[in-house]
Amino acid sequence: MTDPNAKNGVKTLGIKLPPELHAQFALVAQLDEINLTVAILRAVELYVATKRAEPDFAERAAAALAEIQKEADSRRAAIEGLFGTSPGEAAAEEPTSPAKPAAGRSRKAGTEG
Repeated sequence: MTDPNAKNGVKTLGIKLPPELHAQFALVAQLDEINLTVAILRAVELYVATKRAEPDFAERAAAALAEIQKEADSRRAAIEGLFGTSPGEAAAEEPTSPAKPAAGRSRKAGTEG
């Protein structure tokens, strides 16, 4: 699903900081001569890199992926249960025949058209 607020492949994130931490963060960014957006981006990149380096991170990511797959399999089974097969296969199995022309309309007795 795409984010309607995303522009140019960038997502907006709003964060709330305690005033003291915000003041320190703004000061550090100012001393590094970067704006807060760049500082936040660097902080997030550092956080992601730090988490990737944790010994059990890959294992936890694999477990999350397995859970996603389990949920997808469950949903797929539910859809197949509705149709007896996947919806795409059900449509392909139905014979395709030209549409029959509509039968002539019957007229009520005693009326001329």
